[in-house]
Amino acid sequence: MNDSMQGMTAIPMATEAQAALEGKRSLVAYLSNQFETQEIVITDEQNQTHQVQLPTSALRLLVEILSELANGNAVKVVPIHAELTTQEAADVLSVSRPHLVKLLEAGELPYTKTGRHRRVRFSDLMAYKAQREKASERAMDELVAQGQALGMGYE
Repeated sequence: MNDSMQGMTAIPMATEAQAALEGKRSLVAYLSNQFETQEIVITDEQNQTHQVQLPTSALRLLVEILSELANGNAVKVVPIHAELTTQEAADVLSVSRPHLVKLLEAGELPYTKTGRHRRVRFSDLMAYKAQREKASERAMDELVAQGQALGMGYE
């Protein structure tokens, strides 16, 4: 596993999910302004407060992370330029590694080789995933239209 993907990802416990929900609600109220940075206050274990200046974009990302944690989902932050192993890429797409390798070999997804190992850029993987989801939506819309045209009771 490469450095950008290291670290254990764990499903949040109920108490963590609740704290994430409350934290998300608190942060959202401050993100409606147009400031480039926000100042937050953190209290340490000695009950001392520390002011921290953060980019508003980082707080928006934190709200998204908290939202996922509140829903009970594990979260991992991956830099856009990160390169994933074939197993990591397969996990993102929820497919088997052999299926992903077939996609790579067929040229459907770009990759590089580091020695004998294939690597997939995270940004390329997400673009492929978005394209695949869009195609799936189009196919579903066509099926719905056909069902309605044939009077199959899908109205």
